[in-house]
Amino acid sequence: MKAAFKWIARAVALVAAAPAAALCGFGAWETAFEFFAQAYATAPGVPGDYLRIAFYKLTLTECDLSSRISFGSFFAHPQARLGPGAYIGSYCILGKTAIGARTQIASGVQILSGGRQHARNRAGEISGAEEGAFTVVEIGANCWIGAAAVVMANVGEGSTIGAGSVVTRPVPPGVVAVGSPARVLSDG
Repeated sequence: MKAAFKWIARAVALVAAAPAAALCGFGAWETAFEFFAQAYATAPGVPGDYLRIAFYKLTLTECDLSSRISFGSFFAHPQARLGPGAYIGSYCILGKTAIGARTQIASGVQILSGGRQHARNRAGEISGAEEGAFTVVEIGANCWIGAAAVVMANVGEGSTIGAGSVVTRPVPPGVVAVGSPARVLSDG
């Protein structure tokens, strides 16, 4: 019975999200994508969770309907992938990222599109994002990213990132990393 309810809820959400997805060219028109991504971030409760995942199923490079994205969280770019069974907590901002299956991301996490989004010219003036280097940050399967972490580099499969940590360098698989900048504390 529960599986049937989820199937129906996902189907209804896909139909409801289809007009917004079409208006942003199914992710091709980034300005419209950004508008709808932020709008869907404010949809409350379980219906909001279903609407967000349906919108992203239709607009991201890859998104599995079995994942969950909580209130206030949104993807800033459609060039992102979200694996099956992943969970995104509330108030997360996600850039160009590939999040593996069953990865859990706590509230308030930011996954940037790499660490070089804004360059400086010879005079030291900072450029806009259009001149920066955006990269896909990969988070492996079965990871745990703690609350308020900032992730700018890849995180290997099965790793844990402590709450409030800042990941500036790649984290190997199966380790615990904490701090600012994040350093490996222990294996698994």
